[in-house]
This record gives sequence, structure tokens and C-alpha cells, in this order.
Amino acid sequence: MDPLVAAIDQGTSSTRFLVFNAKTAELMSQHQVEIKQSFPKEGWVEEDPKEIMQSIYECMERTCEKLRLLNIDISNIKALGVANQRETTLVWDKETGEPLYNAIVWLDLRTQSTVESLINKSPGKNKNHLKHKTGLPISTYFSAVKLRWLLDNVEEVQQAVLSQRAMFGTVDSWIIWCLTGGNNGGVHCTDVSNASRTMLFNIHSMDWDPELCRYFDVPMEILPTVRSSSEIYGWMKSGSLAGVPISGCLGDQSAALVGQMCFREGQSKNTYGTGCFMLRNTGTKPLMSDHGLLTTVAYKLGKDEPACYALEGSVAIAGAVVRWLKDNLGIVQSSSEIEKLAAAAGTSHGCYFVPAFSGLYAPYWEPSARGIICGLTQFTNRNHLAFAALEAVCFQTREILDAMNQDSGVPLTELQVDGGMTSNRLLMQLQADILCIPVVRPTMSETTALGAAMAAGAAEGVGVWSLSPSRLPHVTSEKYEPQINPDESEFRYARWKKAVQRSMNWETNEPCCNTKVTTGVGKKMNGTPWGVPPPPPHIRADP
Repeated sequence: MDPLVAAIDQGTSSTRFLVFNAKTAELMSQHQVEIKQSFPKEGWVEEDPKEIMQSIYECMERTCEKLRLLNIDISNIKALGVANQRETTLVWDKETGEPLYNAIVWLDLRTQSTVESLINKSPGKNKNHLKHKTGLPISTYFSAVKLRWLLDNVEEVQQAVLSQRAMFGTVDSWIIWCLTGGNNGGVHCTDVSNASRTMLFNIHSMDWDPELCRYFDVPMEILPTVRSSSEIYGWMKSGSLAGVPISGCLGDQSAALVGQMCFREGQSKNTYGTGCFMLRNTGTKPLMSDHGLLTTVAYKLGKDEPACYALEGSVAIAGAVVRWLKDNLGIVQSSSEIEKLAAAAGTSHGCYFVPAFSGLYAPYWEPSARGIICGLTQFTNRNHLAFAALEAVCFQTREILDAMNQDSGVPLTELQVDGGMTSNRLLMQLQADILCIPVVRPTMSETTALGAAMAAGAAEGVGVWSLSPSRLPHVTSEKYEPQINPDESEFRYARWKKAVQRSMNWETNEPCCNTKVTTGVGKKMNGTPWGVPPPPPHIRADP
């Protein structure tokens, strides 16, 4: 029997556990569990750290049961990799092992006033004030401002920091710490791809930056140790996989880049999940964007291997727009139904949907934007709205592809895609039409988990997965060619850009005379309060 490698893919809306054949990259078995999100206030998005771990244990055990039914020996699982939603911020107590607050999800907007204050205090009111070190603009998206909010507003976090019991981490750190023993010897670490999304990490020195930590007033002792993306961090402490090394760790978008085998400079992929994320491998030198893209650490596949960087275009709302149509408006009963509705319309009939629910990310970085639907007539129905929602995902991708082509100077001739939404064939065809280049989708779309498995299997001390170009498995794919006149594509794109301009400068932090102001911090996912005092009227943001 060929060796097997497992991967946890902990995303914003679900957790998956998958097992691959290390020689052929064949997916042997998997299990998936949805994750609840809570929205305690407008713009706030939280998840329960304990529910995240419960979902991981459930997916692991159910996958192992499925493997046994297939007569596959789980002792052949030689390593475990972790891919995770990035930027989502947690603080927990290292003595009790308990989270001190819900996980603040990357989409969360509660730090908008903090971000505006930091930008206003920077020289020239420049949101790119820290970009030379971090590769990132000052934004609600990244972990440092979320951590600052927790330190300012949650008494349990303040007390734990004072008594040196607090641990900070992104989701990968929480998972690895729990799986390697938690408060009984758990390993507190992260990898370079996740660390580079915090705004506390220097992407040139490849370590936490004391100056950045002082800027955000973050105590360095609560930070995890930064490791490469492929090495043994520790071993599973319990469950069916006790004793298996955890030896791969990548932020989900970096994992997808590895899973799509984009190891050469210039290779790119676009992942369609809750959000939409396009990454272009720029090799061993960080390339700074002049067009609103992020510079990020893509991966470092071994302690002694060089780090590789990427340019990234991040879109906050992609698959989340379908979930919104389902959960908030009841327009569709299931996510798969949107393709049927949109196909029935065949056009948006001049309706444009800008889903700026969390402001606009790349290439605008405009937190004041909000979602709008425009171009409505009495003829517009839910089918047109479904079509406009799918088009919105494609138009946003076009915006980041244009920015990437301008930054790199070498236009992309085809786009490799992956993620849950790529099963929507209409979306893939629309994407090819709007980009005016072919879109290539691998038959096995679980490339995020595959990337984490590859990193784990290739780690020193495991060595069951070869990353040498000649040994990489052949991946079958399907290609969508553009089918519409480029002039029509350009006309629709120009209308979209007009709609985007109308979504901007919508939300301000100025108090409104007739708005009831509420204070207080969110509740645990079970509805009980965290037992903290209300935050001060203005979140402290002094660097």
C-alpha cells in the first residue's frame, strides 16, 4: 500500500479532513462539517474556537471510519498537514486551554474606527505606511488590529496578558497547539505564510518585528514561534491518529498555490471560496504592488529552503454572496440552486450587484464601501439577481487580474482556478467570457487540502511526497474558452466599474443623531455573555 498523507482544511464556512495517496495524489476519503458564524452586531463576524476544534475531531474520526470501511489501514497515514482560514484572530489561556473570546473572523469590520485613526496618524495619512515591512495596507482584514481590539476591550484577555497566561494565534496556531496536547505540552507555532498576514511580521527578515509590535502595542511574548511551512512541529496526542507527525502548515491560499503546483515564478491561481483570492508566484524576491495588491509570503517548504513570495488580490465576498442570497433573502434554498436560476435568466438584464458587505478589498482597500444592487427595473426578477451575483464574482476577479498584469508586466494567458464555487459551470464560463482568456479547472478541486498534504508529506523526517518537478503527479483538468465578443465583455465590465464607484464612501464613523448607540462586547456562541465591561466609546488606537 502506498503511503497516505492527511490534511485539515479549516475554512471560514466549513472544516474538511482529507486523505491522499502520497504517490498519485489521489483523494482516498474525506469528511466535511459546516461551521457556524455569529454576527453579534452589524459588521461583526465571530466563530467559536471550541466548535472549530470539535469539527476537526469529528471530520478526522469520520474519515478514519470511512477508510476502515474501504479496507484501508489508517496506520499508512504518515503525516498530517494543516491549511486554514487566514487572519482570523484568537487569544486563549495557556494554563486552562480555554479561549478567552470568540475567534474574530478575517471579514470582521469592528476595527474600522481603529484603522481610520491609525491611517490619519500616519505620515501623509497613508494606508501603505507599513507596507515596506509587511507588504500590506493598514486594514480591518489583518490580525494586528483585531488583536489590538481584544487587548483593549476584553477584560479576560487583559488579565491573561498581565499574568502571562495569554497566547495569540491565527487558526493554524490554535489547531496545532490543541492537537499536540493543548495545555499539556502543546506546541505554540505558526508558519511564515500565516505570520505574513498579521501585520506584525517583517517579510524581509522573516520574523516578528519589534517595531511593528510596538506600533500596535502588542506584547511579543504572546506570539507563536514562526516556523517553515514544511517541517515536523509536533505529534498528534490523541484519537485514531495519535503519534502521527503534524508536518505541514500553510494559510489556505498559499496551500492552494502549492496544490495547483504553481512553483515557478509567474504561475498563478484563483481560489473561489467564501472570498476570492488570486496569487501569483513572484519567486524568492518580494514584489511590491503599485496597483492595490498585497505582497505576501507564499511558502517556505523546509527549514533550509528559501521563502517564496506572491502578489495577492483578495476579494472579501465570493461564495459568501450565494450564502447571503440563501440565508438572508431566501432567494435560493441551496447553494447549488443559484446556477439553475442564473441559467434560466441567461443575463442580468442590466442589473449589477456589488457585494461590498465588508467594504472593498483589492484593488481599492476602501472600508467605507457597502453592498449595492443597481440597474433594477420592474422586469428584474430573482433569476437576474442570481446571474448578477455570479457576474459580481467574475468582475471582481477581472479587477485583480488587471492589477496583477499591470504589476508584473506579463499578461496572464490563462487562469488556473480551484475552490468550492468552481463546480458551478456557468460561473466558470462567465469567468472566461469576462476575462477574455481561458479558465482551467482541475478535475480534483480540493487543491487547498492537497497543498497542505504535499507540504506535510515532503517534510524532513517524513519524506513520503516528492516535490521535484519530474515526480509531481499529472493533474487532469477541464478548460473553459471565452465565448462572447470582447467588446460586449468590455461594455459589461465598464458598467460594473460604474456600479463600484457608487458603492464607495457609504459608511462613515460619524455619529448619527437618530441612531441608537449600543455598547458592549459580543456573546459566546451559546448566547451567554463573556462577562466583560462595555468597551470605551472610542477604541484606543495609539501606536
